[in-house]
Amino acid sequence: MAIEREIAGIRCGEVLAELSDYLDGELAPERRAQVDGHLQGCDVCERFGSGFSAALRAIRQSGLGPTGDEPAVYERLRARLDRAVRERGPD
Repeated sequence: MAIEREIAGIRCGEVLAELSDYLDGELAPERRAQVDGHLQGCDVCERFGSGFSAALRAIRQSGLGPTGDEPAVYERLRARLDRAVRERGPD
């Protein structure tokens, strides 16, 4: 990652690692508030998060999300996306 900023008590890498849980509403309220604060103050993470959110929305709207018959496939895809986000980091 080129720049690792700490904003609102959380670093860019932590935000990216938890972005999927954040978008799915799975973070504790205190942690969600930290991520919100970071995204409001970090234009790099906010741009990346917006793009990630749009891609996730498109996948869900296309019907490629979990069907109930394939939860393991969905979980593997989600894990790979999370890993790719952590490895790539913000531009």
